[in-house]
Amino acid sequence: MISQQDIFILTKELFSSKLTFCYFSCLDHRKGRSTMGRLDGKVIVLSAAAQGIGRAAAIALAKEGAHVTATDINGEKLRELDGVPGIKTKVVDVTKKDQVEALAKEHEHVDVLFNIAGFVHHGSILNCEEADWDFTMNVNVRSMYLMCKAFLPKMLAKKAGNIINMASVASSIKGVVNRCVYSTSKAAVIGLTKSIATDFIEQGIRCNCICPGTVDTPSLRGRIEAQPDPEQALKDFMARQKTGRMCTAQEVAYLCVYLASDESAYVTGTEQIIDGGWSL
Repeated sequence: MISQQDIFILTKELFSSKLTFCYFSCLDHRKGRSTMGRLDGKVIVLSAAAQGIGRAAAIALAKEGAHVTATDINGEKLRELDGVPGIKTKVVDVTKKDQVEALAKEHEHVDVLFNIAGFVHHGSILNCEEADWDFTMNVNVRSMYLMCKAFLPKMLAKKAGNIINMASVASSIKGVVNRCVYSTSKAAVIGLTKSIATDFIEQGIRCNCICPGTVDTPSLRGRIEAQPDPEQALKDFMARQKTGRMCTAQEVAYLCVYLASDESAYVTGTEQIIDGGWSL
């Protein structure tokens, strides 16, 4: 039988060890007090970081110890992230091949590529002109194609890499009124994600996509205000929320951290739905 003296000695030894300090430091991290993070040392490049989900994700990833390159086409809003520990900003138009390739050349290696840039077009196919179709596909799909093609070789060179693409529940998952070209583009993102995951799974590459429902972001608020009756538009958005509220950008950012971390090392080719049950 272990005596109280034995327990005291064992406890004293444990608390004086570096291993126990590390363990309790990790516990404290859950309360936001630790200098250790779930993404310590990881190099992450993400797009659309100026506001909304991209901004929340950039901050959350950096807070967990990642070295984040946050890009956006909106330089003024993007500069608001200047000075945030762990984040460096760069104005990049991810629909421009030369800018994407230049961005890739600036990084010797990348652990995680997070493609968020997107555009929401409102309307059915009858409201979608060719210019609307081309613009949406260029931003929502072609930009991800360019980014993946530019950064994937760096990941393959070290036989390790993680790509996260922003898709949507409004895609092949769920038909949504007045989201014709948007849903088509996001279905394409899901297809791109699964294709990359399948093609490079044996070379150490993971690829997943996040499929949010309605997220309360500046982009959404702007679209609501642009409607003929903003008050009714807001009511319509809220009416389809089974939980009685919209998702927050921060909640999506938590999922981003999980997918970027080694905690999700066995996860690839998936559609990570975060929609409060909207698609059920």
